[in-house]
Amino acid sequence: MFLHNRVDKRILKQRLMEEDVKRTTISFYRYVRIKRPQEFRDILYYEWTKLNCFGRIYIAREGINAQMSVPEHHMDAFLEKLQTHPELKNIPINYAVEDDGKSFYKLTMKVRGKIVADGHNDGDYDVTNVGNRLDALKFHELSQKDETIVVDMRNHYESEIGYFKGALTPDSDTFREEIETVVDQLHDKKDQKILLYCTGGIRCEKASAYLRHHGFNDVNQLQGGVIEYTRKIKQLNLKPNFIGKNFVFDERLSERITDDVVARCHQCGNPADNHTNCANEACHQLFIQCDECAKHYEGCCSEECLKVIHLPEGEQLKIRKEKTDQFSKSKNCKRKFRASTKTGLSKEEKLVVDS
Repeated sequence: MFLHNRVDKRILKQRLMEEDVKRTTISFYRYVRIKRPQEFRDILYYEWTKLNCFGRIYIAREGINAQMSVPEHHMDAFLEKLQTHPELKNIPINYAVEDDGKSFYKLTMKVRGKIVADGHNDGDYDVTNVGNRLDALKFHELSQKDETIVVDMRNHYESEIGYFKGALTPDSDTFREEIETVVDQLHDKKDQKILLYCTGGIRCEKASAYLRHHGFNDVNQLQGGVIEYTRKIKQLNLKPNFIGKNFVFDERLSERITDDVVARCHQCGNPADNHTNCANEACHQLFIQCDECAKHYEGCCSEECLKVIHLPEGEQLKIRKEKTDQFSKSKNCKRKFRASTKTGLSKEEKLVVDS
């Protein structure tokens, strides 16, 4: 048995669409010492492939981070298998809010230096010295108090489509940039109550350790992230304090939490919150596009890219292989729409939505 996928992704996606198996999308993480990450990865790949699981999993010496699609009829067996590994025993599982199970089409498992890249060396700060873990209800209550500071520990494109009301949402591209920005922006608020949140909990847990290392005294993080928060708040029949969509890192790209549309189309400026990747594979930029612009631009981010997708396949392939400056992300895409007033709602508009 091969310990990696060898089938073309187009075939795999077609198989996923045609299968009649019901699937459940889950996520989990744990900071735990893994002595032999590659060996651990190969064992899990073998076990989870036999159960027809798909997903994206990162393993490092500092732990594991997983987002997965598990067949419902194999879920019990999958959870039982987790218990056989001391590193995964009793690991908390987050279940997707909106889910048809079509979140992943293959199993991808990679060994990395870290499960959350922070740009720091091991030992620079104690990643286990984390803040207080708050359950969904406690976080919900505290996030509405004026004296607390709520901080979004996700990247800009995630918070652009959804966020906790009144939260600080740094305009950051990476987690390293994010934690440094937060420490700088809140340097004079080290004695105030800080509430951190992210998608599933993994980033705000590490961020809490970084803030504590820098002298913040009352750091708290949302256990299970926005995913668990939404599930619990719905169970309690409460109005969520998170509005808009929750960005997720799979084929779905987002889960709708409330009907609020808090972002704008990056092309026309009309309210929209659907992320897409540019149809020009030489670009593939992630951006927000409304239905009208999707039709006009045929899923592309610009007229320039629209012209490319109508070129003969051979010419498109040549462009992709050469990775020309004309379509390099550094020139054409990086922070492409960020300086425009079309990106997201204005401060005044946000106040209306938040009210």
